Amino acid sequence: MNRTQCINPANGEILGSVAVDSPSQLSEIIANARNAQRKWSSLHLSEKIKKLKKIRDYIVNNAESIAEIISADNGKTKIDALATEVIPAAMSITYYCKRAKSFLKETNLSAGNILLINKRSRIVRVPYGVVGIISPWNYPFSIPFGEIIKALLAGNAVLLKTATETQMVGMQIKKAIESAQLPENIFSYLNISGKEAGDAFLESGVDKLFFTGSVEVGKYLMKKSAETLTPINLELGGNDAMIVCDDADLERASNGALWAGFSNAGQSCGGVERIYVHSKVYDDFLLLLKQKIENLRLGIGNDYNSDMGCLTTQKQYNLVLEHIEEAKSKGAIVYAESKLPTDKELKNFLPASVLTNVNHDMRLMREETFGPIVGVMKFNSYEEAINLANDSNLGLTGSVWTKSSKLGNEIAQRINAGVITINDHLMSHGLTETPWGGIKESGIGRTHGKIGFDEMTYPKVIVKDILPFVKRNLWWHPYNFNVFAGLNGMLNFLYSKSFSLKVTGLIKLVKLFPRMFRK
Repeated sequence: MNRTQCINPANGEILGSVAVDSPSQLSEIIANARNAQRKWSSLHLSEKIKKLKKIRDYIVNNAESIAEIISADNGKTKIDALATEVIPAAMSITYYCKRAKSFLKETNLSAGNILLINKRSRIVRVPYGVVGIISPWNYPFSIPFGEIIKALLAGNAVLLKTATETQMVGMQIKKAIESAQLPENIFSYLNISGKEAGDAFLESGVDKLFFTGSVEVGKYLMKKSAETLTPINLELGGNDAMIVCDDADLERASNGALWAGFSNAGQSCGGVERIYVHSKVYDDFLLLLKQKIENLRLGIGNDYNSDMGCLTTQKQYNLVLEHIEEAKSKGAIVYAESKLPTDKELKNFLPASVLTNVNHDMRLMREETFGPIVGVMKFNSYEEAINLANDSNLGLTGSVWTKSSKLGNEIAQRINAGVITINDHLMSHGLTETPWGGIKESGIGRTHGKIGFDEMTYPKVIVKDILPFVKRNLWWHPYNFNVFAGLNGMLNFLYSKSFSLKVTGLIKLVKLFPRMFRK
């Protein structure tokens, strides 16, 4: 049997191996999951919650070891792993277990018209059935975890495929879910290569697919899903803009840029990649950022004193270098950069870098770089800053930094992205109650919060007639002139601005009512 070898990207240490699953197994796995889902969905919500809370207990009791494995498998620091992966996963379980009852509650709809008041509608939320989740390597624990919990609470069975590059993290997810002792086949963990997994999931009949990854693969899966009209939720790339206003707290803004630009070595779809600074504070901001960048400490993930780890894959390392060299060839200047680790045996480390003299002809400013580098540009008017921020085919998140609540909200309203934060960045994914997702080529659909929970179910509308003894509706057969006149009279009675037409319309409508009771 083939196995995926798991390697620490920072030092080449072999962490273990995981068996590779064959796509041909999926049809049977999905059939078993569908059978299990029927029983699971009929289980009372309180019982589901009781079981799923055991997963939180597992995470809390094993938080340090999980963070160590995430750090070793992904290359991020252990503190990053705890703060951005382990803690948000535990918080998501708490939030959704607490809110699931209200999210799944039937909704009664108010009558839209007095003449149809006998028709009462309500919406019930129905689980899709078998949900497929394909998750990425940059946040391999926290991104899929929230989706898994929502899907299970909503009554679905789950098939999870984590990134090939972070299979040891995937094994930790598997252990955490198994700690709840869920019914057999309600959760299945699969190790299949990315493109094969998407094809196999869609061809084998999952009822909905959630994908987090590149724009290229997302577009492919959307095209593939069209063949069967399988609903798909896509969270794709980002090229986030940060706008620093002339009244911003520059200490906070520079600290925010350091965090949002270089946490996880810049491998965050919702991280800062482009910074636009008002000309009045441009030099002061850059000086502060330079000081902080040059003091950023790079090192292996399990070192508590390391601020930034390495790139997770050699492919990503090479892409970031390409963006840097292309920008420099077009006139960009490396204004500031951190020191590299002194241990020459370490791999996949690039210095945290700030580039100036950049423009939108450079890939760095137009594409998702996904690495420890930010480009900084000066602007003279807020109109210019907004136009620059919106000059992208991506629209995941963005931020505004200002002491003025009014100015911050005005700019935020005009930035074309799914999430805008004011005086913060790269944190809204940790707000379980806050919908997460983008526009343009950053994706379709939302995760997190009620909107994200609703993605795990479809709305079924049930309409009940509270007058079942009525023999026919006004508009039913057989037709004659009186039916037409009565219906037209109803229209005039309801909406005509002429009093006389309202009165004659009502008379014609009343004449039509007796047919409702005739056999």
